[in-house]
Amino acid sequence: MSATAPPAGTRQPGQPGQPAKSDERLLRASPLRKLMGRPELGSVVGAVAVFLFFSVIADSFLQASSFSTVLYAASTLGIMAVPVALLMIGGEFDLSAGVMVTSSALISSMFSYQMTANVWVGVLVSLLVTLAFGAFNGFMLTRTKLPSFIVTLGTFLMLTGLNLGFTKLISGTVSTKSISDMQGFESAKKLFASQLTLGDVTLKVTILWWFGLVAVATWILLRTRFGNWIFAVGGGAEAARAVGVPVNKTKIGLYMGVAFAAWVSGQHLLFSFDVVQSGEGVGNELTYIIAAVIGGCLITGGYGSAIGSAVGAFIFGMTSKGIVYAEWNPDWFKFFLGAMLLLATLLNAWVRKRAEASK
Repeated sequence: MSATAPPAGTRQPGQPGQPAKSDERLLRASPLRKLMGRPELGSVVGAVAVFLFFSVIADSFLQASSFSTVLYAASTLGIMAVPVALLMIGGEFDLSAGVMVTSSALISSMFSYQMTANVWVGVLVSLLVTLAFGAFNGFMLTRTKLPSFIVTLGTFLMLTGLNLGFTKLISGTVSTKSISDMQGFESAKKLFASQLTLGDVTLKVTILWWFGLVAVATWILLRTRFGNWIFAVGGGAEAARAVGVPVNKTKIGLYMGVAFAAWVSGQHLLFSFDVVQSGEGVGNELTYIIAAVIGGCLITGGYGSAIGSAVGAFIFGMTSKGIVYAEWNPDWFKFFLGAMLLLATLLNAWVRKRAEASK
């Protein structure tokens, strides 16, 4: 059988002079396009605007001592905002995160005091119990298929009641007993609540915890298989399951990550003030979510970054302290926080649309 010759003037692939067929996978995105595609771009722009605003309005805002206070306020929020951001990228919420911080501190304090044990025993017991809280949230979510809003709202109410009920039952009051004279207190305080003073600048250890968690979370998201699973689960759980992603294990792991950060924050709370009020933490879970959303995380999941959550926490710190330095009425803080949330969400949506349009 004779082969049919190709029409004149045409070339077959692989023949000399044939132009190579372009492959979109080999196209290199420009630095500007990569920048426009970053989820934290909107929050960085907002952070610069807030910084410049308070630099002009408040004379003491640019002082080194003031900046260290801003960093401390941002770090106490940012420690929790990082795992909450990862959880939101995975498509879920945790409304129990705020009271879980208090639960962690209460467990450490009461176990150490009642058992007359070394403070470190209470700290380790608190870690195990707090991680169990996170695993419970993840297990209930994956087994019942209920929305995370319902599951974690139930956990929020249960922990709120347990915090108050057990504290009153054991201590007779709504606060724990002092453990400052117990063995191991000073060494635990160095890890969770120490500070370094350099001239007029006082740096709290929570800033190091915060930076460390941001670095680890960023590495997980961008350099590990688990990070790919987080984005896949948040983008579509059923589609992710169809390609072999362990959806249930991923979500349970994310909830345990929130629990670990709650343990760190709880120990800082305990060793900073020695005693813990059982009613603390209520409402903080919304602040963590706000910081993550301002940092570029989508409510629908599948998009965001750990760095963005850090920027969102930094904006929170600048606003909360900037209002004080400007000598404004602090009652306006919630208004500014809500306005920043709306503006950041709109800006993030615009950035994402531009990024998708440029692909």
